[in-house]
Amino acid sequence: MDNRRLILLLVFSFSLVMLWDGWQKHNQPKVAPAVAAAGGTAGVPTPTTAGAPGAVAVPGQPAAPAPVAAPKAIIRTDVLVAEVSAQGGDIVRLELTKHHSSEDRSRNYVLFDNGEKHNYAAQTGLIGNGLPNHKTLFALGAAEATLKDGENAVTLRLDAPPTADGIKVAKLITFNRGSYQAEVSYEITNGSGAPIAPHAYFQFTRDGKPAEQPGGFGVQTFTGPAFYTETEKYQKVAFEDIAAKKAKFVTKSADGWAAMVQHYFVAGWAPTAGEREFFANQVSSDLYSAGVIVPVAAIAPGQVGKLAVPLYAGPQEQSRLETFAKGFDLVVDYGWLTIIAAPLFWVLEWFHKLTGNWGWAIILVTIALKALFFPLSAASYKSMAKMKTLGPRLQRMKEQYGDDKMKMQQAMMDLYKREKVNPLGGCLPILIQIPVFIALYWVLLGVVEMRGAPWLGWIQDLSVKDPYYILPLIMGATSFIQTKLNPAPPDPIQAKVMMMMPILFTFMFLWFPAGLVLYWVVNNTLSIAQQWQINRMIEAGGKPAE
Repeated sequence: MDNRRLILLLVFSFSLVMLWDGWQKHNQPKVAPAVAAAGGTAGVPTPTTAGAPGAVAVPGQPAAPAPVAAPKAIIRTDVLVAEVSAQGGDIVRLELTKHHSSEDRSRNYVLFDNGEKHNYAAQTGLIGNGLPNHKTLFALGAAEATLKDGENAVTLRLDAPPTADGIKVAKLITFNRGSYQAEVSYEITNGSGAPIAPHAYFQFTRDGKPAEQPGGFGVQTFTGPAFYTETEKYQKVAFEDIAAKKAKFVTKSADGWAAMVQHYFVAGWAPTAGEREFFANQVSSDLYSAGVIVPVAAIAPGQVGKLAVPLYAGPQEQSRLETFAKGFDLVVDYGWLTIIAAPLFWVLEWFHKLTGNWGWAIILVTIALKALFFPLSAASYKSMAKMKTLGPRLQRMKEQYGDDKMKMQQAMMDLYKREKVNPLGGCLPILIQIPVFIALYWVLLGVVEMRGAPWLGWIQDLSVKDPYYILPLIMGATSFIQTKLNPAPPDPIQAKVMMMMPILFTFMFLWFPAGLVLYWVVNNTLSIAQQWQINRMIEAGGKPAE
């Protein structure tokens, strides 16, 4: 079999694998049979635990910000600015001051958004007769709460109007220094004459529009709710499935968290202990809610009950995710290649600590991978170099046997056997390396650490395309040089196709993140050096050239 034909097949196979992997990441993975379908109405569902006290009244439907503007308070820390509405105590806007907008780097990145680009808010409420929910108008404890020098936390207090039977509820939102983790808690004073045991819900309400997407040729990342439990692990839920009432996920568990995931950023609720119920509903044509319901311990008359649930709202930095909740780091989703991608990121992060620059870290990882696969690459290049030396003899065979393909194939096999050349030798080593390259592709494409990270000169953000297309053009040039170093296919059509491949890949990589193109440029350069040296050795009769 012609070695060049195999290489051509591998190129197309590699492209198909990348497209299939992207499709897998964009769609919901299979769910175990033990899970239940999402149900309920568009509002927060009533707790389904049999005989659950306090499950008498259900709050209204979660909604977009009310048409009549409620008063708002501002919470400022060293890493964020949160806007809290008096209506429900919802966090309706959240700016991350350490991350900039991809469209205007002079502005902060907005995660929770009250209508500028998205409708996205963190909402909470209590379920029980007359108890406040996310539509209740609270009294703000202050118009602004700022983290001061020497303080480690800042808290905003909101008080709900007392219920008719004398129950008082306060909602407290606490943010910590240097952290994207907060605590949302309730203090419930039972002034009635009977014990109460309400439930509380913690949810995200968001439109279905996709968030910021990575650069690339048709690359799409997941935006939508996700749930995690110890038994069923990580479960993504597509907005389309929620709208069609086909969403499937675990609805009851003794552990786990609920999140709203998007490229680079995530928000999640993670109750610390106890039974919980997960839900995901469609609120309107393009508005969805997803979250968790937890019970509040029974509160006797005259007593005060408390409930606190941690909230994370920020970048998908794995060191932060791991400390928030078990399994929360899985929102950085590498798909079926996680087992390879996770160690690759660990190595990349280690090199970053050494150099202080993600661009140089990418270069060092590329060199390390090239060294790791050196024996395989050498075998591949030796096989191709030997095939190149056989090129003139193969051409003479083609002229000798003309259209008699059977004799031509037999003569080629005899020649390969005499010269001890394996026509598959140049392809199989490459095939073994493909999963590693795809895993690194998703690491460089998906980690928030690359967002806004400069390398040098004109590359000021490795997560977006090269503004002047210099790296893609260098990548195309190095790909062309590699093609010229390979043996020319005897088939003229194959030869033309192989010469077109560098142009095709250059066009595709024009829109890819600069960090990914940098990896390919370095990898191509190292491959050229290795292949050129091996070609010289083979052409010199297997002895190192002078």
